[in-house]
Amino acid sequence: MEKSEKRIVKIIGAGLAGSEACFYLLKKGYEVHLYERRPLVDDHAHHTDLFGELVCSNSLKSKQLTNASGLQKEEMRILGSLTMESAAKNEVPAGNALSVDRDGFAKDITEKLKAFPNLHIHYEEVKEFDDELTILATGPLSDGKLMENITELVGKKSFSFFDASAPIVKKDTIDFSKAYYKSRFNQGDEAYINCPFTKDEYLAFHHELVNAEKALVHDFDTKYFEGCLPVEVIASRGAETLRHGPLKPFGLSDENHHPYAALQLRQDTALGDYYNLVGFQTNLTYSEQKRVFSMIPGLENAEFVRYGLMHRNSYLDSPRCLNEDLSLKAKPNVFVAGQLSGVEGYVESAMMGIICAINAERRMLGLPFVSVPKNTVTGALISYILNAPEKMFSPMNANWALFPNVEKKEREKAIEDALKAMKEYRDAIDR
Repeated sequence: MEKSEKRIVKIIGAGLAGSEACFYLLKKGYEVHLYERRPLVDDHAHHTDLFGELVCSNSLKSKQLTNASGLQKEEMRILGSLTMESAAKNEVPAGNALSVDRDGFAKDITEKLKAFPNLHIHYEEVKEFDDELTILATGPLSDGKLMENITELVGKKSFSFFDASAPIVKKDTIDFSKAYYKSRFNQGDEAYINCPFTKDEYLAFHHELVNAEKALVHDFDTKYFEGCLPVEVIASRGAETLRHGPLKPFGLSDENHHPYAALQLRQDTALGDYYNLVGFQTNLTYSEQKRVFSMIPGLENAEFVRYGLMHRNSYLDSPRCLNEDLSLKAKPNVFVAGQLSGVEGYVESAMMGIICAINAERRMLGLPFVSVPKNTVTGALISYILNAPEKMFSPMNANWALFPNVEKKEREKAIEDALKAMKEYRDAIDR
């Protein structure tokens, strides 16, 4: 797009990535046409028509800079992230994690975007691309005619994996004669509710879980994302796997409780009336979820307000499909943001929305591409999705393994360098 052309950007998808891209461009005064298929199309994973709705969990993971996800959050704040603004406004207690009231969070994002007069919202399903400058942010639930169009463009089928969400229960139906408040290793608050198992209770629960009936999944395969496995899949890998995963008891003992295993529940709403089962993404049938999860000490009479759900997540073979500015090689006017680009996680997806907006703006203004420094979490993540070996490519989240030459003792310096580099990147694109 030349400088003389009208400055309009088309964004497909109003999840975190699409919302961040909108926010960045709207603040700059561009005309943004946002296309969102909900509520016209029910994707069976979302529950509202709000922008930026969180599906699987209400946690955005660690707040600590020593954690790669925490560091990326600070990189996002440097670039003026809408996700970070709304998360701060709607935060709920969660120890060292940044967790939010998911409805309040999504409402805040929606209201902030709708307040811009230069935003034009189209509630319709996009089925093909035109020649407009476009940011594709349809996320891991991309399917239908649009996904067929993408597949035809890139010349090969996209990869996919199955993901799942965790159940939510009413707090006032939890039995606190068994459950108790404690954050793992005393993180400064008592944010989590813990349901402790004895050894016999744990073994009985494990037996029922691995033998429970699973829901049918269309086009089912077994290519799960290892960072978000269904709890029954974890359990199937051995009797002790849950005790070293979502039911690990470490750091949860106190003078009255010494659990053999323990489930943690995290506050899901600002009112504190709903709590989600941490790490309990599942593909069990609803009736089996009620039966088996009611075996958890303290949840015998719990009322489930939302059951876990399995859904198909799609992503592109990005090293083969994308240019360095995250545009499609086969159709360079289309930039790919969010999880479809091969990143995994809320924060990572949202940040890709910001970066795609920056790259799209520079393309629109005829300015040279500026790469995100590789010594930032964001830059290292982009480098991974663009350069990973074909046989090894799978969705990636923020983690220190992206910095293979940074020892643990050197992280303070790496954090300082990353934040400095991100500020320099911001200054470079603002010139």
